[in-house]
Amino acid sequence: MAEYRLDAGPETVTDVFCNTTPPVLTVDPGDTVVVRSLDCSGHLERQRVPGEERPTLLAGRRGHCLVGPIAVRGAAPGMALSVRLESLRPDAWGWTVAAAADSPLNRRLGLAGREPSWLLWELDADAGTGTNQYGHTVDLAPFLGVIGMPPPEPGEHSTVPPRVLGGGNMDCRELVAGATLFLPVTVPDALLCVGDGHAAQGDGEVSGTAVECGMTTRLTVGLETAPPVRTAHAVTPAGRITFGFDPDLNEASAQALDAMLEWMCALYGLERAAALALASTAVDLRVTQVANRTWGVHAVLRHAAVR
Repeated sequence: MAEYRLDAGPETVTDVFCNTTPPVLTVDPGDTVVVRSLDCSGHLERQRVPGEERPTLLAGRRGHCLVGPIAVRGAAPGMALSVRLESLRPDAWGWTVAAAADSPLNRRLGLAGREPSWLLWELDADAGTGTNQYGHTVDLAPFLGVIGMPPPEPGEHSTVPPRVLGGGNMDCRELVAGATLFLPVTVPDALLCVGDGHAAQGDGEVSGTAVECGMTTRLTVGLETAPPVRTAHAVTPAGRITFGFDPDLNEASAQALDAMLEWMCALYGLERAAALALASTAVDLRVTQVANRTWGVHAVLRHAAVR
């Protein structure tokens, strides 16, 4: 199996999902790629003072600054692309901003129309900590906010809303090193794009940003011809995870739970109602994010929760 490296540069990044964008790299199932991505905005330099405009890789950015697309030979709709996250190392600096947009949540919190508030972070990947300019320290748990493929429909598609088929901007903090994400293949050769490094984030990503940072990610891709779940799902250090995304929280929750029941029926040989009863004792529903014009919910079946 081969190993490749991709660094963010003018010829290797995109800020939209589009199934006609030529791949910047083609790999085989089982190959490993080391990806060096910039932060979500594509900043080339850190802010020296909060809110300072700094140069970015992409002028007139339309979405997240993502590395890709990466073509995976043999990938076809009906399969699932597996992305095994071997390691994730954040850069030495990051940022978080709040009240930067006129959103329903910011209006509800009384923050619409106010000046944004910025946290600038010094990140110590070896110590696993981040410290902001006020002296607050948080533990790091790095992951990629965006891992996804373009929709099959023609044209350019925003990187902002996550999708239960192609994935994308899922912002799930459980996708740390050691996790494997499975995404239904949406287009031939998959055309995987990754980026939006988060050094740390709480469930919900309530300000709309995490500790946004550049990231070096080592990942291995594979193909599953008979995935146990038809939508995005993952096996992580925390447990098995399924996802739901929708502007309506009830529907997002139902999507995540529906997929988890499908998985539990296969795992435990149960009919659907019995799986729901068992899920009520062992599955956690968590709000993944509220930041991307849609609700994200993930259902977690912890390892050894059912023995």
